[in-house]
Amino acid sequence: MSQFLQQVINGLSLGSIYALIALGYTMVYGIIKLINFAHGDVYMVGAYTAFICTAWLGFGFFPALIASMVVCGLLGVLIERLAYKPLRKAPRITALITAIGVSYILEYTMQYFMGSEVRTYPNVLPKTTYQLGPVSVTTHQIYIFAITIVLMVALQFIISKTRMGRAMRAVSVDEQAAELMGINVDTTISFTFLLGSALAGAAGILVGIYYNTINPLMGLTPGLKAFVAAVFGGIGSVPGAVIGGLFIGIAETMVVAYGSSLYRDAIVYAILIVVLIVKPTGLLGKNQREKV
Repeated sequence: MSQFLQQVINGLSLGSIYALIALGYTMVYGIIKLINFAHGDVYMVGAYTAFICTAWLGFGFFPALIASMVVCGLLGVLIERLAYKPLRKAPRITALITAIGVSYILEYTMQYFMGSEVRTYPNVLPKTTYQLGPVSVTTHQIYIFAITIVLMVALQFIISKTRMGRAMRAVSVDEQAAELMGINVDTTISFTFLLGSALAGAAGILVGIYYNTINPLMGLTPGLKAFVAAVFGGIGSVPGAVIGGLFIGIAETMVVAYGSSLYRDAIVYAILIVVLIVKPTGLLGKNQREKV
């Protein structure tokens, strides 16, 4: 039983990171119905931004976290303006292919400037282990839980209580009606990319301190797993993305603990297939009729 509880704690740590990335997928899809497959590589840029800040510039953890979120937020806006905005009226497959192209551009640009080798993350946080009954929790896991909760509460506040949040909800329901009501749709979409990419930047530094290594291709697999988490929870649903991220994290950790690490990726995609067959809209998703 103690091993099971320990794996739940480990799974929640990993799932919190997936949840932060999944929120970017689900918010962008909720606004413009685009699966932004470059989002995983924005998370990779966040990890490298924090690495540069801590290893080269001597920043502490929290200044590096803020810098990573700012850089990734601005990168998300830049990607939206240059790559996605001109294709907003184009068929969805065009934007999807463009997203894959942007993903490769980010990966190989990072390889060009930083090299392709695996880099060891600096020890910016002291690692202490606390024994809580049958389970142990590290300070790194506590930081991951705390930062994830704070960011999710802040996101929920922005979406529910602010003027821009109301604009985001209006655009997600009907873009044309929102524009007729005086909402600046372009600014709202850019702000959505800013928020989602900033959360991915936070996930980047958290995974750096958790696993202690980063590389230019690190965004591909977590990005796809976060996409599965968003689909599982109901893509377009913010609470669904959080639930999906935590579930995927726990499922992956349990497979590694009680099965084999060879199947840690396979179980995630098996979950995706089952969800698409049983409930294509996801746990909290809603059926939407296409406008004709």
